[in-house]
Amino acid sequence: MSILSYKCPNCGGELVFEPDSGNYVCHFCRSVFTQQQLDELTPKQGSEQKIPAGEADDAPETPEGAGAVVYNCPSCGAQIVTDETTAATFCYYCHNPVVLEGRVSGDFLPDKIIPFKIGRESAVSKFLEYVSKKKFVPRAFFNEEQIEKMTGVYYPYWVYNSSMDSEIDGTATRIRVWRVGDTEYTETSRYEVARGGRISLDSITRNALRKTDRQLVENVQPFDLSRTEKFSMGYLSGFVAEKRDMEKAEFSDSVHEETRKYAASLLKETIKGYGTVHVDHEDNKMLEEQFSYVLLPVWVLTYRSRAGKIFYYAMNGQTGQIYGELPLDGKKVGILSSLIFLIVSVAAMIFGYFM
Repeated sequence: MSILSYKCPNCGGELVFEPDSGNYVCHFCRSVFTQQQLDELTPKQGSEQKIPAGEADDAPETPEGAGAVVYNCPSCGAQIVTDETTAATFCYYCHNPVVLEGRVSGDFLPDKIIPFKIGRESAVSKFLEYVSKKKFVPRAFFNEEQIEKMTGVYYPYWVYNSSMDSEIDGTATRIRVWRVGDTEYTETSRYEVARGGRISLDSITRNALRKTDRQLVENVQPFDLSRTEKFSMGYLSGFVAEKRDMEKAEFSDSVHEETRKYAASLLKETIKGYGTVHVDHEDNKMLEEQFSYVLLPVWVLTYRSRAGKIFYYAMNGQTGQIYGELPLDGKKVGILSSLIFLIVSVAAMIFGYFM
């Protein structure tokens, strides 16, 4: 299996995708290349081999039963260990960005990708702005060393689109109340109602990576899926990417149920002018459905507290939507609590003195 590294034809430096410009940049000689120019380059190749889980001393944590993978960096020749779902990463020794071609080819070739639109500098700026509003976050969470760990990650998703003919029928009621003298009358009229139509539902997403913190990547949605691009391996250069380990068959029942409920809800909303509407029967005939394999961009930062708990910060790499589960600095909270206690105590003493 090939390991690809995109090299600058002018100086041999690494080419990485630059979200702000949408081009590929060499950070050594500052040369800039378009997508078309990158496609014309022949990337440098290294090799990869699978090893049993646990045999590599520097192997990362992997899911139970999973194997590790060793690849030779095309730039320095060092052996680097990844788990089986990593599709793009960096050499830990020379920091060269590499794409593990076999993870994004054949059945695992993504149909589409949303390239990062927010670059690292902007991501860091937004992170610091976000954290500055949180008064009790420990400084260790946003010091320079910690910020260096912020990583742009492409996560694998299944995106489901469908078209179907849907029908519902049920019972609706309309209630009229009036008074004659001291007597109140209530009239309840019941009606049979029916609705039908052709409904198209697009962009139902499912995270296709088992090992990830699902809350982390779900809470930075939605993505604007109308902005997807044709997949190119070059987009992965300079970022980390994950290969799916969940197939579309695992989501088939859930997306069918979601589309069924949504179709019934849309049709029910067209029944107006009644006090209550109860759907007794619904029928759906699927006309067309499609799963697409898409990589979506997320900036991720993790922090392990002294107690060993891992906290997450994530930002949508396209829209800037932020989700964070942030640590609290016990000392800062303690100082504030002591200060509040002191102020209350002094106020009570003064109040008591004048009473």
